[in-house]
Amino acid sequence: MAFKKETVEIIEPRNVFVGNPKATVTLEEFGEYESEACAKANEVVKQLLEDFDGDIRFNFRHFPLTTIHQRSLKAGEAAVATAQQGKFWEMHNILFANRRNLGTTSLKLYSKEAGVVNKHFLDDLVNATYGWQVQGDLREGLDRGVKDVPTFFINGERYVGKPTFDGLSKALKDALKKTKKKPASKAAKQRA
Repeated sequence: MAFKKETVEIIEPRNVFVGNPKATVTLEEFGEYESEACAKANEVVKQLLEDFDGDIRFNFRHFPLTTIHQRSLKAGEAAVATAQQGKFWEMHNILFANRRNLGTTSLKLYSKEAGVVNKHFLDDLVNATYGWQVQGDLREGLDRGVKDVPTFFINGERYVGKPTFDGLSKALKDALKKTKKKPASKAAKQRA
């Protein structure tokens, strides 16, 4: 008797955005949940999303610095697990708010607070069900030259400088200007 293997589609972190899904400017951060600098950057990002409402989208990629923060990897896995139920951003903000208390049991409680209803959440954490997704982000970050967190990219180009509101805001405005100056595609010209 053959068993039919169930295929489960996993939503990858690179496909989880907040903001306008059709925005021409993407702000991307490689970070982790135990970092004070990432927590501060998260507040900056929240303000940017408000100020640039409709013009940008934001993507958070996991880059756990496990030699410094031993619980950052499991916190990243917990965030990916909540993304499977459309609750990534709720969990993302809860994890930053509780960055000093990221034990496995706490992560389970935070998932409920985020609105996740999954009887297997704790099992998924213990069994590292979403570990490959976090490791994939980490590998991609390393390939793109990320060494520390937070590291930001705007439309794929690395942002150089401190992730302050003023600095990122200026870089986003510049990126928006560039996208508006691009010549129309052939198809758009033909429709005109």
